[in-house]
Amino acid sequence: MEQMPETSWQVIAAVVVFLLSYAIIISEKINRAIIALLGAIVLIALGIVEWHHAYTVHIEWNTIFLLIGMMILVGITNRSGIFQYVAVKAAQMAQGNPVKILIALASLTAIGSAFLDNVTTVLLMVPITFSITKMLRINPVPYLISEIIASNVGGTATLIGDPPNIMIGSSNPHLTFNSFLQYLTPIIVIIMAVLILALVVIYRKQLRVPEERKKELMSLEAASYIRDKALVIKSVVALLLTVAGFALHSVIHVEAAVIAIAGAVILMLVTVKKESELEEAFRGVEWVTIFFFIGLFILVGGLKEVGVIQALASLTLHVTSGDMTLTSMLILWVSGIASATIDNIPFVATMIPMIQDLGVQMGIADPSELNPLWWSLSLGACLGGNGTILGASANVIVAGMAQREGKGFSYMQYLKIGAPLTLLSLALATVYVYFVIL
Repeated sequence: MEQMPETSWQVIAAVVVFLLSYAIIISEKINRAIIALLGAIVLIALGIVEWHHAYTVHIEWNTIFLLIGMMILVGITNRSGIFQYVAVKAAQMAQGNPVKILIALASLTAIGSAFLDNVTTVLLMVPITFSITKMLRINPVPYLISEIIASNVGGTATLIGDPPNIMIGSSNPHLTFNSFLQYLTPIIVIIMAVLILALVVIYRKQLRVPEERKKELMSLEAASYIRDKALVIKSVVALLLTVAGFALHSVIHVEAAVIAIAGAVILMLVTVKKESELEEAFRGVEWVTIFFFIGLFILVGGLKEVGVIQALASLTLHVTSGDMTLTSMLILWVSGIASATIDNIPFVATMIPMIQDLGVQMGIADPSELNPLWWSLSLGACLGGNGTILGASANVIVAGMAQREGKGFSYMQYLKIGAPLTLLSLALATVYVYFVIL
């Protein structure tokens, strides 16, 4: 379907446009959505990506509409005051201790991401985080970055937690939900515990609150933050039905994007009475983030069209000469590094047939003999998403929401935290794969 172009200038042009766009995005001199869309337009104008192919193949519309649906749902729900209520309760249970709050929020995000889509989880957690940090008058950035890290790590634990895992499981029927729990969940629990400890150490100077603020927090009446009880009931029911739909996704055979949009439409149907309320609901969508994703999908699609991603996958597999241990280690680290810089979905889509071909070349009849490679691919692709702001969808979403609240953090500010923790995660995963899985 996608072939290597006959002329090498297209390969060079695609790489140059991607790297140049990436460099400008990192510099933050121009809005990242504008640059991503401009890069996409250049690729289309040069004929590297055909327009029809761009919006039918490369743009992940399921991701786009999942985001829009959940943003509308969360935006309307936020008007009820339920997030503020939950925030006060959670902070009071932690006695206003900022360290305990960080541990609680990161843990909840990781658990939620294991059973829901990462993006859905952070869309639910970020409003609660802003509410807590506003009450304690502390910087929300350590909490937001902790939630990004937790969402990607937690999503690695199960078959349904992260798109790469869903893709790997779909292509290998013998890799069941229980298989992921058995082989990936143990190391993810260890990695999450280590990373939370590291985050507490990194941010220890910012995780301090005067005793008087703790007392103020403990004296708050959580129920007073509920602004509309009827809206709370309607919103919570809509959210629970949507989450149930996600959980039953494989049973009812309805795409997650359809479920999210359906939940948003139903909630708007029962809550929106005026034209102004409808406009407010749509204003809750992070349109800058949505268009950034569209541009980024096409930019990565350009690399896929000219064979760059396929070449990277081929190099990973052929340099090892079929040695299972070496191949597993290389797949783990190349997937981790690649997924920190480009979207892991097209990378994993390219790696799956390459690993299957390797099994044929090695004369492996039993598909389970390739399991170390599948677990390495999953760990590398999912954990690598923590490397940069652009490494995973959840990262971009949280960064966009933070910017909208006036609490944004830069690419480099995140990189200083995300990159070292990603290397630590991959190192722990390497030890686990070598001693337990192989």
